[in-house]
Amino acid sequence: MGEITLYNYEMDEGSYRVRLLLSMLGLSHKLIAVDMFPGREETKPAMLALNPLGSMPVLSDGDLVLSGSEPILAYLARTYDPARRWLPEQAASFGLTTMWLHFSATALAPAVAARLQSLFATSGDEAALRAGARMAFRIMDDHMTLRHFDGLEWFVGDGPTLADLTLFPSFALSRDYGVDHDDYPALRRWLRRFRAIEGFRTMPGIPDYH
Repeated sequence: MGEITLYNYEMDEGSYRVRLLLSMLGLSHKLIAVDMFPGREETKPAMLALNPLGSMPVLSDGDLVLSGSEPILAYLARTYDPARRWLPEQAASFGLTTMWLHFSATALAPAVAARLQSLFATSGDEAALRAGARMAFRIMDDHMTLRHFDGLEWFVGDGPTLADLTLFPSFALSRDYGVDHDDYPALRRWLRRFRAIEGFRTMPGIPDYH
């Protein structure tokens, strides 16, 4: 493969997910800033040539171009993580990890939208978005509560996977629109553990509580 290039926006959750995995895998890469707000640069011809959907993030690796954080994360894990830590090969763990990737792309969409609305005054039903975010976080907190009862600390298996990495930003950044993390004690504990993973990098809005 050639040089890895990530087209990203510093405050975009999807871009942050990819930056996290690149850092945790220790991969050399080039970052190209895309002005999503207010410039909407991802919808301009140069970026549409890479991703006709006009969404972020976009990653190129040699001649390969991928868009969307979930496909990018899966590709990077499959290509550059020979230990299969982040995308397990065992069938059940693989299925559960990809299930949480799907959850991130669907159930957490209101959380992503609620944060953008709070930061950049984007459109949407504020009450519905925040209710949807809290419902998703409740599902996540209940899952981790049950995992803790069994002595387990991660969403899938015995160590961090893409399940944890894809879910982390939406909860960690939710205080940007008023979510009280004290309401989700299992996720608070999990967030602290995730921050301790080698290669972790932060972004504005990520809490550093103990």
